[in-house]
Amino acid sequence: MALDKNFDAAQAEARLYAAWEESGAFKAGANASRKETFSVMIPPPNVTGSLHMGHAFNNTLQDILVRWHRMRGFDTLWQPGQDHAGIATQMVVERELAKDGKRRTDFTREDFTAKVWEQKQKSGGTIIGQLKRLGTSLDWSRNAFTMSGAPGAPAGEEGNFHDAVIKVFVDMYNKGLIYRGKRLVNWDPHFETAISDLEVESTEVDGHMWHFKYPLADGATYTYVEKDEDGNVTLSEERDYISIATTRPETMLGDGAVAVHTSDERYAPIVGKLCEIPVGPKAQRRRIPIITDEYPDKNFGSGAVKITGAHDFNDYGVAKRNNIPLYALMDTRGAMRADGLPYDAAAARAAAIAEGREDAPADATEINLVPEEYRGLDRFEARTKVIADITAEGLAVMVPPTDPRLGKPVKAPLAPEEGGEERDETLVPLVEPKKIMQPFGDRSKVVIEPMLTDQWFVETSKIVQPAIDAVRNGEVQILPEQDRKVYFNWLENIEPWCISRQLWWGHQIPVWYGRKYVSEGDTVSHKEGETIAFCAANADEAARMAQEYYGKSIEVVGSEPKTNEEVLDLAIKRVEPIWRDPDVLDTWFSSGLWPIGTLGWPEQTDELAKYFPTSVLITGFDIIFFWVARMMMMQYAVVDQKPFDTVYVHALVRDEKGKKMSKSLGNVLDPLDLIDEYGADAVRFTLTAMAAMGRDLKLSTARIAGYRNFGTKLWNAHRFAEMNGVFEDGVAAVTYTSHTQVDHTLNKWIIGETARVREEVDAALDNYRFNDAANALYAFVWGKVCDWYVELSKPLLQDDAPEAAETRQTLKWVLDQCLVLLHPIMPYITEELWQTTATRSKMLVHGDWPTYGTAEMLDGDADRELNWVISLIESIRSARQQMHVPAGLKVPMLYTDMDDAGQTAWDRNEAMIKRLARVETLEKTESFPKGTVSIAAPGASFGLPLAGLIDIDAEKARLQKSLDKLGKEIGGLKGRLNNPKFAASAPAEVVAEAQSNLDARQEEADQLQAALNRLAELG
Repeated sequence: MALDKNFDAAQAEARLYAAWEESGAFKAGANASRKETFSVMIPPPNVTGSLHMGHAFNNTLQDILVRWHRMRGFDTLWQPGQDHAGIATQMVVERELAKDGKRRTDFTREDFTAKVWEQKQKSGGTIIGQLKRLGTSLDWSRNAFTMSGAPGAPAGEEGNFHDAVIKVFVDMYNKGLIYRGKRLVNWDPHFETAISDLEVESTEVDGHMWHFKYPLADGATYTYVEKDEDGNVTLSEERDYISIATTRPETMLGDGAVAVHTSDERYAPIVGKLCEIPVGPKAQRRRIPIITDEYPDKNFGSGAVKITGAHDFNDYGVAKRNNIPLYALMDTRGAMRADGLPYDAAAARAAAIAEGREDAPADATEINLVPEEYRGLDRFEARTKVIADITAEGLAVMVPPTDPRLGKPVKAPLAPEEGGEERDETLVPLVEPKKIMQPFGDRSKVVIEPMLTDQWFVETSKIVQPAIDAVRNGEVQILPEQDRKVYFNWLENIEPWCISRQLWWGHQIPVWYGRKYVSEGDTVSHKEGETIAFCAANADEAARMAQEYYGKSIEVVGSEPKTNEEVLDLAIKRVEPIWRDPDVLDTWFSSGLWPIGTLGWPEQTDELAKYFPTSVLITGFDIIFFWVARMMMMQYAVVDQKPFDTVYVHALVRDEKGKKMSKSLGNVLDPLDLIDEYGADAVRFTLTAMAAMGRDLKLSTARIAGYRNFGTKLWNAHRFAEMNGVFEDGVAAVTYTSHTQVDHTLNKWIIGETARVREEVDAALDNYRFNDAANALYAFVWGKVCDWYVELSKPLLQDDAPEAAETRQTLKWVLDQCLVLLHPIMPYITEELWQTTATRSKMLVHGDWPTYGTAEMLDGDADRELNWVISLIESIRSARQQMHVPAGLKVPMLYTDMDDAGQTAWDRNEAMIKRLARVETLEKTESFPKGTVSIAAPGASFGLPLAGLIDIDAEKARLQKSLDKLGKEIGGLKGRLNNPKFAASAPAEVVAEAQSNLDARQEEADQLQAALNRLAELG
């Protein structure tokens, strides 16, 4: 079949992918010819997600390794699958319901999850199709899903992943590794659920810092003293208050203490005393202790901080260390609580605790310290009211309107004696404008609230050490090395892992509750609010456990406790109700089991025995601790084995200026749009060529277009071969195992160069240096093959040339090797050329990866000769270009000396050198005349006498003018980069862009200076 003029990627990609799939080319073990295995688990994308540039980058790198190993005969598995993505998927369904004016709560839990399954069935295949567009060779026959086999799963969603997740929970619960407790978590008031740190976006916003006075209790006073660095007193005044500053005044209602640093002498006289919270009914004004702790920064603000342990992560730590009660102020919607004790009763309890008359309770939930007039208000409405009430009472810190902390400093007015009007001594509240980092839900876009709630936790301190040791002792390798620090830092400072979410879509917590009864003499009664938990794999097992506990019949009554009337009715029937925990497991809990769950665990499957531990995980640096570390912990905790041998951490794909891609910036590149325009191969090669370890990619469409041209160059080389009869016989190339199989020097040389690049590519891929592999292939295919070998072979391919048959056969072999070596990166165009240029025994996807090396394939003499020739031609061309010698002008060349090897190389290749370098004659001379440009070559000295051929003075003037202009640009860029203010205040991408511009201009200037220096030699 004759080659078309161009490669039609849009037409070929779908056809070729279908052929690969139909043949089973991607199935586990396909093309295996050796015992070694290679297995990779895809980082599962969200089931409702779509392909973005991060996916394209990540999966291209995985596919390269998988195709490379499969072609080498490894028993290979690339495991596909999707994550059920609890919040993201539930949000999609709730938005659809909202279009019809409905909410999740309008349905039963079972009916709602059925709708989620419908959505999964409808949109779950989207990203699979998009990954196929990219050319990924996953074993789609094994596609996994983190909710497969869950109750209510429709036909086609069978599987054991749900069973694996539930089994792990039950086992870890029984070992004391999972517990329920009240702790501070990130709370999303929109979705009314706890979320992980990964789902929180911290954004810098305009905020304020309010300064308030906390009066000392019982009219106490103290001398407040400030000193300078030398110990000199700069301020001394009598105070009856301690001042604090806060960005969230509404949380003052829940303060449990005011803390100062242990070494802060200013407050030493009042440590241990009580102060009053400046808000709330005067009759029940709350008093809290002043304590010391290492947390406050005595050099920031007043040095005193309010401690609201139930609504701030730092305060939580201080409160736990100092036995300060945790007073929760908000409900699940982010409004001020309206439940619990009436305010007067709650304030009395809090007072007794603060004054030491009552111990701080482990659970202070019933103590609602929100005054009645604030209850039910949105948290931000409450903030406004708190500020107004404190200010009205005169307890805001007041300053002159000229105070620079107000953010609008103005020049003080002149006094009357200075010719001005009467001074305005009016004071205003101290409210500092301040940039603050505000946490937002990445999906809800509402402000996240640290919230004290009952959640399920993994006691990570008991399972973390094997994950740390595995990387420290080299059992698991993390690349690049710098990312080990992130891994260790998180694991060595790990907190209990909150694994429960207040959603309906997900793995429901396998715990059932019943009422706990207590014996009081001869009677048995139920204490309100107390329950007993039964952790079991299913409801039947939970009922069996409950029946054994209660000694009576059990009824499972859903996910909520029954009303008292219903309980009484059941009691008459001598039936005890149990109900299931309504929460579901955090998505990261189930995805933490991804390596073993996808291979059939807890069943001891053949796949589990063969492919686990897996070979490599390729992932982004942003989820090292969210996912990678958790997989490490979970696999060691569950099966006591590492999940993978190596973790390769890649960086971000940014825009061409180094900025993070963002819809708001309008700089997002859609990989599917790029594939439509340039083809998948060009996109893949661009990502690979730029994948330097540990360095962000700066992606531009110009780069992609350039690599599409690379594919065109490869295609045209095959068309050249076709036009010269290389593929006429329709059979595959002979297999070369030694350079001795050919006679001509040019053919020996290209065989050696092919072996050299094969070794480079293998070494690069073996060490995850993807960019080195791509760049080596680019230089070889474009430079050595398509430029030099094709050009130099033209005379040898003439029908009357004695070397024609050998050269055709060598060219066929070389082009085949280009296809084989490029296939992992550019699978489509290489497969198309492979199938079109000969009748093959198998597709290229299962082609045999070469094992030849330079030891047997490189002929030293041929290598030296041809590289000498190529080097000489390139040097002549470079000198001509620098000197602006007209391209078509043939020039004479001189030489002063040439060794035997050089003379032989010249004699054997004279016609070719003259033709390609546009050299007219070569003559020997004792010395070069004035106006000669020197050309260096190994063992020889050449020169081009250009006097009279070019206007030297005009060339000098032109180059100097360009150099002067560049010099000004370089000076300006250096000035910016050397300015400390620029380096400190400019965004990192702006600094990087300036440095890149400087480097580019400096390189251009160096080239111009070299040309100018050459002209100077001419006189």
